[in-house]
Amino acid sequence: MNVLVRTISEPSDPPESRLLVGLIGAGIQRSASPQLHEAEADAHDLRCLYQLIDLDELGLPPEAVGDLLADARRMGFRGLNLTHPCKQLALDHLDELSPMTRAIGATNTVVFDHGRAIGHNTDCTGFSRGFSLGLPDVSRERVVLLGAGGAGTAVAHAALDLGIRELVIADQDHERALRLARTLGTRFGEERALAVETTALEGRLASADGLIHATPTGMASHPGTPLPAELLRPEMWVADIVYMPLETQLLRDARAVGCRTLDGGAMAVFQAADSFELFTGRVPDRDRMLRHFSRLLDHDGGRRVGADDGTQGQTEDGRP
Repeated sequence: MNVLVRTISEPSDPPESRLLVGLIGAGIQRSASPQLHEAEADAHDLRCLYQLIDLDELGLPPEAVGDLLADARRMGFRGLNLTHPCKQLALDHLDELSPMTRAIGATNTVVFDHGRAIGHNTDCTGFSRGFSLGLPDVSRERVVLLGAGGAGTAVAHAALDLGIRELVIADQDHERALRLARTLGTRFGEERALAVETTALEGRLASADGLIHATPTGMASHPGTPLPAELLRPEMWVADIVYMPLETQLLRDARAVGCRTLDGGAMAVFQAADSFELFTGRVPDRDRMLRHFSRLLDHDGGRRVGADDGTQGQTEDGRP
């Protein structure tokens, strides 16, 4: 730990002006989280080191998340973000859950506060902000959600909060989809959520207003597409929470068909901003973080954040 502290602080730095945070997940080397958090910290005159703790690089199984959380707590981390496949596994290793985290059953942000590990969920608020910004006027009567893992669970709660009348949930693990539908039914009403087998996707998509994709498929570490392009219709919208890469095969297929689309960039930025506020107690400038994310993509040759509605080449706030 002494080596880590010396890399981010001078002896004269007061403890409240520096922080050590990080991300636990698998295949996360292309994550934008370090740059987003460190750049925003600089703007607040904070010294921040954001560490990537990659299960693949370390050769560790997902179940190691408990040991990694304990190690981070002992080493003086202010907090950690969690991503696939750790968002639900981490719950058993926390001392306290926020009300939203308890309702969702998954955490993507852990704050260490006076020796206690407290789980929060900023995926839910991040998706909600991104969707409201990128697809504010789309029909929300019947929507298919593909994926009922940690991220999918958070997105499902956000989707029903956003006013989607009926959410049809499909997951390769049908029991997991059923559990999510039951949880949503308890909170929102049984008629609002329905679990179906993946074999029923074709029929459900034929009458859906939109599709939300919340599985790892399409990530750089999980290339491919979650469903055949012929199941997409031009009348529907498609939202993908994957942002590494920002343009997934699913979104390319959807745009080719004529669908309105939303990439995972805005959700990534907004969940990061909400996590930053939890880590630091400082209110981040979300527009600034969106602009920084857009510059990162430009440097990396990626598309800019947002919906494919004629505003490509702009940031989410409309500025070039």
